[in-house]
Amino acid sequence: MLSSRRPRAFVAHLDSRAESTPLARYLLRAYLSGLPSGDRYSDTAELLLGELFANAVQHSDAPDDRHIEIRIALINSRLRLEVHDAGSGLPSLHTPTACDEHGRGLFLVNKLAERWGCSSRPDGIGKFVWVLVAPAPATALA
Repeated sequence: MLSSRRPRAFVAHLDSRAESTPLARYLLRAYLSGLPSGDRYSDTAELLLGELFANAVQHSDAPDDRHIEIRIALINSRLRLEVHDAGSGLPSLHTPTACDEHGRGLFLVNKLAERWGCSSRPDGIGKFVWVLVAPAPATALA
């Protein structure tokens, strides 16, 4: 009898610098490539993970030697992405104006994620921002 196994969660600790953002997206693509329907998450998930990781690098008040942790898991049919940092600041959503050169990251997260939020880390140091990504309809990929 065949048994179906849920893919395991993936965790990685990356340097807290902008140059690590492409590596975070690469690791996500590798995770999704192991899923039968991973391509249904890839575009939105890569954009969201990139935004969350870049925000953690740019806005965290944690010491520079602290790592940023990413977690990736498929829960039921939703892809859960988490970005953990040791900073104390919380993300705040605002609507950017046409003249704003920055500040669209969380706006995009809010528009593209099925749900998102921010929670304290279990060890009490820092926080993590999470998103749930719904799969794109199969017809949208054709």
